[in-house]
Amino acid sequence: MTARETPEPGTPAGARRPGFATALFLGRPETDPLTGPAGDPRRLQPAEERFLARLRDFCEKEVDSAAIERADRIPDEVVEGLKDLGALAIRLPRRYGGLGLSTHCYLRALMLTSTTHPALSELLAAHQAIGLVQPLLLFGTDEQKRAFLPRCVREISAFALTEADIGNDPFRMHTTAVYDPASDSYVLDGVKTWTTNGVVADLLVVMAVVPAGESGDGGMTAFVVEADAPGVTVERRNSFLGLRGLENGCVRLHRVVVPAGHRIGAEGEGLAIALAAQDTGRLSLPAVSAAAAKWSVRIARQWSAARVQFGRPLARHDAVAGKVSFITATAFALEALVEVIARRAAAGDTDTRLDAELAKLFASEQAWVIADELVQLRGGRGYETAESAVARGERGVPVEQLLRDVRVGRIFDGSSEALRAFLAHDLIEAHRDAARGRDTGPWQGTADAGKSPGAEETVGTADSVAAGEAVDPAAVGKVPRPAAAGEAAGTGIPAGPDASAGRHDAGLDDHLEFVARTSRRIAGELAAVAADSGPEGEGLDGRQRFLGRIVDVGAELYAMSASCVYARALAGADDSPAELADAFCRQARLRVAESLARLGENTDAADRAVTGHVLDGRYTWLEEGVVDVSVDGPWIAEQRPGPATGPSLRRVIRPAGTPKTARPSSDETTRRIP
Repeated sequence: MTARETPEPGTPAGARRPGFATALFLGRPETDPLTGPAGDPRRLQPAEERFLARLRDFCEKEVDSAAIERADRIPDEVVEGLKDLGALAIRLPRRYGGLGLSTHCYLRALMLTSTTHPALSELLAAHQAIGLVQPLLLFGTDEQKRAFLPRCVREISAFALTEADIGNDPFRMHTTAVYDPASDSYVLDGVKTWTTNGVVADLLVVMAVVPAGESGDGGMTAFVVEADAPGVTVERRNSFLGLRGLENGCVRLHRVVVPAGHRIGAEGEGLAIALAAQDTGRLSLPAVSAAAAKWSVRIARQWSAARVQFGRPLARHDAVAGKVSFITATAFALEALVEVIARRAAAGDTDTRLDAELAKLFASEQAWVIADELVQLRGGRGYETAESAVARGERGVPVEQLLRDVRVGRIFDGSSEALRAFLAHDLIEAHRDAARGRDTGPWQGTADAGKSPGAEETVGTADSVAAGEAVDPAAVGKVPRPAAAGEAAGTGIPAGPDASAGRHDAGLDDHLEFVARTSRRIAGELAAVAADSGPEGEGLDGRQRFLGRIVDVGAELYAMSASCVYARALAGADDSPAELADAFCRQARLRVAESLARLGENTDAADRAVTGHVLDGRYTWLEEGVVDVSVDGPWIAEQRPGPATGPSLRRVIRPAGTPKTARPSSDETTRRIP
């Protein structure tokens, strides 16, 4: 059983239409879920624009990002300033004291704060996306909402799930919650290893396993825990490669008494609650990635114009021009992904869970490549810290910090490898469901044979798909309807009244047709795997990389579709949006062709054999002649429950001038202020 096999409660099945991602991998890409209302898609409501203007002014005038980087801490006055602006309660309904603004506005706020310093956006996102706000809004009782949500306007919350041995497998959880019928409460024991905001939190959402017993079947369950409750100890503040200022810590719970009324949902619903909250907030990382890419465009433009080598500006050299084009086009695509998915998620009529996961996967991977290319473009200055450059008398551009900060995106909120596996699992199930409802299945893909289709087959190879050759639609069991007026032929995608108005805009039709053809190709591959694998996913372990390439192709197709839709929505005085969409799609098609070719021609089997030999110790001779400076210790620390052995490192954020006192507590250890 995997974490993704737990059904998500909430909206009844069938109440929301499938998102674009589902249709894309079923070979039926319709962009209705991507289209928004008429008008400029970047425009927000006046109240939202005013809030973002105040937030920008605060970030520019009141936040010293270099100081945060040096001190590895967000100053109390900055956190209090964010609270004063309402930044901790952007989406919280007004009846609970929040601003009641849109998801779109929230994501824009994360883009502003992340480019000021990423620790700011992590503080806000961990509180609002996976902290107490979302779980209570989705699953809390009216009494819980009235009691806790108003506190979330100024008090910080954290989500305590991860343990030393969990990773992407929450079923390895060791934290327990034992019900005491005499006091109608639970007693929690365990250690949470990486809790973002845990060092400064006032409220915790703690995931713990309730043993089966008289109170019910038990299982993973969510609880609201006061951070200064007796038995709660912040044992350490963790340090990382990047994200300096992140208040991430190890939290110990020793015989922490939690009233039954603080349980969120029923016993055993904790994982579903965690997944639902995570899915709702998963667009946070794409927004932050898009912001990093947009900043990279600015730096790449200014630097490559100012830097002259061999008599020409840097960007006029062909090798560098390719980097600038990639950064700029991909930044446009990432913004398009965030804009179109955010609007559909906010509408609430579409299941955008898979869309958000695909966006997170694509955005975090591309942001890392962009940061790496920007470092290369800046040369030695890209490797130098901004502080060092300032000391030499030059502009301080924190490019090396960007590289350190965005790297975690491929790990946070589900690693790229885990997301590919989870997405593939869900998509295979979608194909099984679809197969039960139709008489003819899709064409047999390359999954069984492990090689590309031969010339005698009706479906084009990776090269023919990339070159734009036709694919027999009957081969996938469904002949597409004729294009209606105003649609790009064969896609079901609105072409718009000016589809042929300009060279770049007209070219978008060709890219969307490519999306439709390639969508049918990957749908066939997934259908072949669905037909060949067991009902519980048997036989998929050896196909993770194969399926991962299909997911990556789908992510590229999604970004292409979003870029074309977004470019058309931005059509105005010039065709610059269409130019960027065209550039991105051309680059994406080359990446798609490579991934499709590797479905049949790859080293997967040989790599598994080599890895087996590595684990068997066959190649230990290769490790000779180097010095291992690792510090001795277990690879995974054993987190034993029990009382704390030292003071709590919890940091209480206070307004300026507030005495250093904590909320009343019967446990002196948890009230110590560093």
